[in-house]
Amino acid sequence: MQSWVQQLFGTSPWEAAAVLLALAYLLLAVRRSLWSWPCALVSAVIYFVLFARESLYMQTLLQVFYIGMAVYGFIEWRRGRTEAGQVAISDRPLAWHLLRIALVLVASAVNGWLLTRYSSAQSPYLDSFVMWGSVLTTWMVARRIIENWLYWVVFDSVAAYLYFSQGLHATALLFVAYVGIVIHGYGVWLRERRLQQAAAAIGPAL
Repeated sequence: MQSWVQQLFGTSPWEAAAVLLALAYLLLAVRRSLWSWPCALVSAVIYFVLFARESLYMQTLLQVFYIGMAVYGFIEWRRGRTEAGQVAISDRPLAWHLLRIALVLVASAVNGWLLTRYSSAQSPYLDSFVMWGSVLTTWMVARRIIENWLYWVVFDSVAAYLYFSQGLHATALLFVAYVGIVIHGYGVWLRERRLQQAAAAIGPAL
């Protein structure tokens, strides 16, 4: 425990900056603020370098996706607003989710096998699972799909273990905190979704 605390306080300024920006991204996303996406963009650029140094190849590639999604998410959230100016929230049926979960598992297994066979990647299967899960879930955030928060509970928990095992302790602690935040985020979005549905039902009647 003492060693872990010492390593945590020895976190590089760059990792600390990436952690704070990533935390700001999620907290702002809960509030459906457009500023969440610029925070995500800068954090992803920093993490791209950090993960490359740790030979977490899929996490490095994931940051390229995050950079693109930060731009896409900003545009999508600006466009997808209600008449009250709030970001509109949507949902998807169970069959939609089951198909995409199956695709994530298959992609992770194939990707992990390829990394094991053809690279020196660390934790190839966990790395792949976190990457493909995060790709799907980040896209869901950009598309304003409420179930994204439930997905993050799983992927953030696995990511916390992965980063801790690679010595990125501040980042691991961030993802532990993420689990609590995403549970809160789901509650906030669920209440707002119900308000939006009620407003939509009243609107035509008027």
